[in-house]
Amino acid sequence: MAYTYQEFAYTKPPALSGVSDGPHQVLIVGAGPIGLAMAIDLALRGVASVVVDDNNVVSVGSRAICWAKRTLEIFDRLGVGQQMVAKGVTWKLGRLYRGEREVYNFDLLPEDGHQMPAFINLQQYYVEEYLIERCRTFPELIDLRFKNKLVSCEQSSQGVAVELQTPDGPYRLEADYLLACDGANSTVRRTMGLEFDGQLFEERFLITDIVMKADFPSERRFWFEPPFHAGQSALLHKQPDDIYRIDLQLGWDADPEEERKPENVIPRIKRMVGDRPFEIDWVSVYTFQCRRLQRFVHDRVIFVGDSAHIVSPFGARGGNGGIQDVDNLAWKLAAALKGTAGPGLLESYDQERTYGADENIMNSSRSTNFMSPKPGAEALFREAVLDLAAKAPFARLMVNSGRLSVPCVLDGSVLNGEDAEGLPAISRPGAALPDAPTDDGWLLNRLATGFTLLFVDCEPHALGDLETLSVKADEMVRTRLLGSAQSAVYLIRPDQHVAARWTQFDADKVAAAHRTAMGF
Repeated sequence: MAYTYQEFAYTKPPALSGVSDGPHQVLIVGAGPIGLAMAIDLALRGVASVVVDDNNVVSVGSRAICWAKRTLEIFDRLGVGQQMVAKGVTWKLGRLYRGEREVYNFDLLPEDGHQMPAFINLQQYYVEEYLIERCRTFPELIDLRFKNKLVSCEQSSQGVAVELQTPDGPYRLEADYLLACDGANSTVRRTMGLEFDGQLFEERFLITDIVMKADFPSERRFWFEPPFHAGQSALLHKQPDDIYRIDLQLGWDADPEEERKPENVIPRIKRMVGDRPFEIDWVSVYTFQCRRLQRFVHDRVIFVGDSAHIVSPFGARGGNGGIQDVDNLAWKLAAALKGTAGPGLLESYDQERTYGADENIMNSSRSTNFMSPKPGAEALFREAVLDLAAKAPFARLMVNSGRLSVPCVLDGSVLNGEDAEGLPAISRPGAALPDAPTDDGWLLNRLATGFTLLFVDCEPHALGDLETLSVKADEMVRTRLLGSAQSAVYLIRPDQHVAARWTQFDADKVAAAHRTAMGF
């Protein structure tokens, strides 16, 4: 493979050397992007964690590659966002073809004034590498343990106890909370006897990375019924290191084992990219599925990322959705451990992120139905939409080759407070605060780790232990935060989502909204 894998050192656990090992605050199972990001987010809030993984290398194969703007803003808060953007392939333009003809194209970020791009393409192994490097900067708060395989877990009202298997034998570890970040085939989920609900689609796609020198632009290209792959769909993405991601629809009758064989993969790729030389870097075959756990919070065991929900890969909703889980949970868990959370705060993770998962599942299911329509009405609808889309802009909104990930707006959350009239919908309670350039740097970079009281074009007021931030409204700030109002006061959660907002400061209203946002 193009990426040079390095094994992380295994260290004998303290318990197997006769040294006290816990109890710990948080045990994180899984050292993929979700588990590592969770450990960093908790460490930034002063919470210690132990991260265990049964492997000792980063992900084999590129896997998740498309990282959306909101995810990059979260990664930036965790300390790796700039590094990811520097290495990744930045893109915002998508082109959609039917056969050889371009039907239309779209720009995912047509306006200026954003620190982070609409999307970057960056292989998951790089993301994990950067996150592990970042974890190493918290030696007192993050304990990474590779080659530690979860065997069993049990919980009580006080915490969780697990048995882990290592090269030196088994040992027992106890923690206040266990976070299951161990992916779609979660061992934690299996040991607890929990099952996904949802839909398995009768469709398979070949996914392959090829190393190839080419001048293809940095954009998303999707084909319906391309001449090189008759009657099916195809996708092309550019990655760093001269690697290109190719997805080819195979149909439900395809044999996954046969389709992975080089003698079957290579002719398909040649028909797509032409006679230029290339090398296969990684190959997989996946089945479309959109499913989730009924609940993400099970007392002291909490599910995060793919262990809680899985979606079809088109639309970049898997990894991006998982990082939004991390963003939502870390501050709530930190507050619970510190005794400052209300009784509803941890439970709100379940409400807010099942809502987010359902949104992703809905969009992913619609994409799948459009890409693989059933004979009859669905197939006729797709044909009509594709015919119209080349000449009628309204029809383009119905073309669905994978609705790309956007930030989840937590409408209806139990944590949301008051909203004032005249302020922009983009920054309403439940939404992630939109970034904007200010006189002293990017707005999101200036927010506190905890709750921030943001004053826009008005006199700031101190209240309790809330951090305060005052900004002047230029054109971009006005568009995103003021609308038709002359001033605004925003209460911003630790995950940079808006808790409540007003057009003027009222201490009693702010205090009540803060209490609501803390789960009381």
